[in-house]
Amino acid sequence: MSTTVCVIGSNSFSGASYCKFLLEQGYQVIGISRSLEPVDALLPYSWVNGANKVNFFQLDINHDLAQIENLFDKLKPSHIYNFAAQSMVGQSWDYPEHWFMTNVVSTIKLHNMLRYKDYLDKYIHISTPEVYGSCSGYIDESQVFNPSTPYAVSRAAADMSLKTFFDVHQFPVISTRAANVYGEGQQLYRIIPRTILYIILGKKLSLHGGGHSERSFIHIDDVSNATHLIAQQGIIGDCYHIATNSTVTIRQLVELVCQEMSADFDEVCQVTDDRKGKDAAYLLNSEKIRNELTWSDKISLEQGISRTIQWAKTNLNYLKKQPLDYIHKA
Repeated sequence: MSTTVCVIGSNSFSGASYCKFLLEQGYQVIGISRSLEPVDALLPYSWVNGANKVNFFQLDINHDLAQIENLFDKLKPSHIYNFAAQSMVGQSWDYPEHWFMTNVVSTIKLHNMLRYKDYLDKYIHISTPEVYGSCSGYIDESQVFNPSTPYAVSRAAADMSLKTFFDVHQFPVISTRAANVYGEGQQLYRIIPRTILYIILGKKLSLHGGGHSERSFIHIDDVSNATHLIAQQGIIGDCYHIATNSTVTIRQLVELVCQEMSADFDEVCQVTDDRKGKDAAYLLNSEKIRNELTWSDKISLEQGISRTIQWAKTNLNYLKKQPLDYIHKA
């Protein structure tokens, strides 16, 4: 792995956190994102001290693919990590064509351009367990796709296309599917930072469907470590699940945040209708990465929530000026 790598979607929570990890390992990082860099409190790679910084370019895979190709040809990154996607599940019902344009059409155009680049050693595709739909029990990487939302269908389509690129063109792809990530710097509309901010600001939190859906929540630092291990040692053409071995319902998660902040759950939450197509559970079996790459998660949910609360309190003056709800961009 050369010292020059690229992260597409570098302003996303997962992308920015992985950039932070790479900088701390001494890599030269090219960051590409369609939006300007947010405030430092929401940009984890800006927290790294030292002269080595992300070389950031504001480019959109929907509109700027030729410029992105020119940049790659000039800098020749050996590894390209793609975190870029229209990622909101519920909102994908409103404008599904936007999700399909970014997650399928433009993403496949990117793959077709990259398959001719001899400097590319590995393309790490950040996928999602949403492609599986609602599942019973723990599932491994061979689980059949059964997507239940436009977002999930769009991600499944790109994943299936990548399989054909690997089979026919030997495209050097490795895919990851992580459980629900969280941690310091996450977008404020996600459940953990949203709960923390709503408690601090005295706002009422809507708990969709009473919070009965079950999830595995994993700290982003554990995910970044796993992603790097997969990029270094993973088998080309394979997919790896990244998850903890424990799960909680959304209600239990919110109760844990309330407990950590000495807040009354009944005062904080109001139950609302569930969103369309929401999966009751997707529980990922992560034995493959644990056994083949000797990875394990290190940060407990309690530790991670405590760290996220501290981040929110430390950066409260900046965070309370930011939008608390998702704002859609076509």
